[in-house]
Amino acid sequence: MHSRTHVFLTAGTALLAAAVVPATVLPALAVPTDPPPTAEPATGATPSTSAPSAPSISSAPSTPATKAPSPSVEPSATPAPVRHGAAGPPAAEGTASAAALLARAGECDRISNGLYRTRDDTPPTVAVCDTKGAVFWKADMDIDCDGQLTARCNHEADPYFQEQTAFTQSDGRHLNAEKLPYIVVPMTSSIWDHSASGIHGGSVAAVIHRDKVRYAVVGDIGPPGIIGEASHAAARGLGILTDPAGGGVPSGVTYIVFKHSQVSPLEDHDAAVRLGNELANKFLREN
Repeated sequence: MHSRTHVFLTAGTALLAAAVVPATVLPALAVPTDPPPTAEPATGATPSTSAPSAPSISSAPSTPATKAPSPSVEPSATPAPVRHGAAGPPAAEGTASAAALLARAGECDRISNGLYRTRDDTPPTVAVCDTKGAVFWKADMDIDCDGQLTARCNHEADPYFQEQTAFTQSDGRHLNAEKLPYIVVPMTSSIWDHSASGIHGGSVAAVIHRDKVRYAVVGDIGPPGIIGEASHAAARGLGILTDPAGGGVPSGVTYIVFKHSQVSPLEDHDAAVRLGNELANKFLREN
């Protein structure tokens, strides 16, 4: 699927990094890859969506459509995040079914001050909805492939490839979109401030497409007016075509992001699955 434009802060990047999180480098675009093979190893990561004709956050397009958002400030008095470390055996995803989660993420109690676009050339139609313990939205999925250079995520595969992601691994390296399932949240704007909702780098999300549920972390930040993007690895886990230029899906993806949750280290996917299963079942009990 064609992805959309990403806006990258230049002078504002340092300010955003200081205000939001330590090693924050605003996102970029995604990269082409093969169709979603069922038993393919993962690798890769990036900031915002990728698009054949759209730039990424780290390399802002020189069009008026992309504007630098004001840096967000982490709230000082928020509940302690529910954390999950690396300990424990590999976890199986999907103890909460897609049907059950979608039934709870039904009516929208809109928390966003407006609607998001799914691409630069589409009308704004997507609201961020509030619910007990989580926020959610229903959108498309564009493929983010920025971050570490890999066999499928690189400058040759994607002309808009960026070697940065907004959030980093525990060793300080940018994320690997081909390996780590992560989602992209919009940059703070007048529409919505994700940090005010308890959503930060490493927060856990249940991503649902058709009858599949996969857990991911918040790993990158996209343009302020666009929503609906996830890493190469997240798309592959859901059976979605992973090519950032022609892959993704135009609709039918639900993103449920759990408030005040955090995976540490951020790159530990098994920890994200364990915590995701726990929080998804709690979400079903409380909503």
